[in-house]
Amino acid sequence: MAELPGVERETLDVDVVIVGAGPAGLAAAYHLAQRVKEHNETAPERKLEGVSIAVLEKGREVGSHALSGAVMDPRGIAELMPDWLERGCPVEAPVGDDGFWTLFEKGKISAPILPPPLQNHGNYVISMGEMVRWMAPIVAEAGVDIFPEFPATRVLIEEGRVVGVRTGDKGIDKLGQPKPNYEPGVDVRAKLVILAEGPRGTLTKQLAAQFDLYAGKNPQVYSVGIKELWQLPADRFPAGTVIHTLGWPLGLETFGGGFIYGMKDGIVDIGLVVGLDYRNPTLDPHQEFQRYKLHPSIRKILEGGKMIAAGAKAIPEGGYYSMPRMYGEGFLITGDSAGFLNGARLKGIHLAIKSGIMAAETAFDALMATDFSSSRLSSYETRFESSWARDELFGQRNFHQAFEYGGLAGLLNAGIGTVARGRGFGLVDRLEGHSGHERMERIQRFFGSEHPHPPEKMKFDNSYTFDKVSDVYYGGVVHEENQPAHLLIADTEICITRCTVEYGNPCLHFCPANVYEPQPTADGRGKVPFLNFTNCFHCKTCDIMDPYQVITWVPPEGGGGPEYKKL
Repeated sequence: MAELPGVERETLDVDVVIVGAGPAGLAAAYHLAQRVKEHNETAPERKLEGVSIAVLEKGREVGSHALSGAVMDPRGIAELMPDWLERGCPVEAPVGDDGFWTLFEKGKISAPILPPPLQNHGNYVISMGEMVRWMAPIVAEAGVDIFPEFPATRVLIEEGRVVGVRTGDKGIDKLGQPKPNYEPGVDVRAKLVILAEGPRGTLTKQLAAQFDLYAGKNPQVYSVGIKELWQLPADRFPAGTVIHTLGWPLGLETFGGGFIYGMKDGIVDIGLVVGLDYRNPTLDPHQEFQRYKLHPSIRKILEGGKMIAAGAKAIPEGGYYSMPRMYGEGFLITGDSAGFLNGARLKGIHLAIKSGIMAAETAFDALMATDFSSSRLSSYETRFESSWARDELFGQRNFHQAFEYGGLAGLLNAGIGTVARGRGFGLVDRLEGHSGHERMERIQRFFGSEHPHPPEKMKFDNSYTFDKVSDVYYGGVVHEENQPAHLLIADTEICITRCTVEYGNPCLHFCPANVYEPQPTADGRGKVPFLNFTNCFHCKTCDIMDPYQVITWVPPEGGGGPEYKKL
């Protein structure tokens, strides 16, 4: 976001600042506070006096921006809080019935045996938003300060080391001028910064560029998950029922699949995951999800129900070899920001929590040694490499990369990996990958002509299918309109002169929130996107999939964005 020059800012000094109050950030804060407390009780002669831990959250409250499937493997939360169920963690239900369907346009095949990664016995259907809302007061009671509506927008770097973060200014109008309620952001200075921003984190991107954190790594690749909650007639879809689907409407050339999870009180959690490495420049993930709901087997589940909530979020799918270096001078990176997600299982909450625990252990050791150097913090990666989290991710290290060659190749490779301990085609240890935006094809190549022939746009019936603006409404999305846009286009001339011709402005299709609308230029040379930034789900699809990489997502004014409930 824009900052006014020459502004004097308040400074808040803490020992550890954690950016993001998702499962990774809250786990790190809680475990670190517990470690400090236990140490001070058992070794008072070496007491750590007055350790201050702060968590910054960009949403209106903890959980406002939290969205996940979610079927949770309890391993992470059980390690963090062994009595998590007794303490009232708001699970929807333990997984009972577990199914896997391959969909065709009019029919389906149910798998007689579930693929090992999708076997969910012992897991729980949850709402991640409700879970972090439950965690937040527990973390606060442990002595951690949690600051909602404080989006961190910049990393503070001095002499090659991270020394804190800056929060965004409030009260700047769309022309970049201060309004009467202007408040400058705060510089939160810390001995250690832990980033837990979720996928495609803004500060993580800054550090990756500054310190070359992806050197020697595969690029991170993403999917976008688009989902809705539906209120169904009683007993239609029992709580704890889990179904994953493959095939229609995406076919074999586009990575992805669907999910349907039964929650309490007749609510069903339904969504479609679409890989953000597809080739068709006119593919519209939101429309594919709406088509998905019209499949006879899906429509039968939803019949007589009502959509009550909607949202979208990016998912890091690259796996073990796409994880950045997760430490450096004065910083650690956790959770989705560091790629702690198992794409084969479509699960990351347990891994995010484990990453927070390991970051907390590393932070504790650094506090004891008063050493926050890269060499000291490298023990975070050592911990990871000897953990069950590494074993799980390494076992699926080549899952996504083979899908670059189509769905059949990807499924064959996944099968090979299951019996070959994660090795890929040719039993190689590592398959190379490419950034998703690099795989999008130009109009002429994909369609065989200079003019695109995208699928006909749906007519939404507002019973089973809904347009993007309706889903934005059901996501509770609210932004202050008179502020600078938080979607920064570095070069709009590219949009006008190149993207219109070469790709047909794919931002008009891939955004699930109708943020980008075509606006002809005055001279008729092409189209420039008009930004309805107040619609934004914060899914970051545009930042990820723009073929020219000229779009950058940054946090808007504090508190702006979706207001997810039970998503």
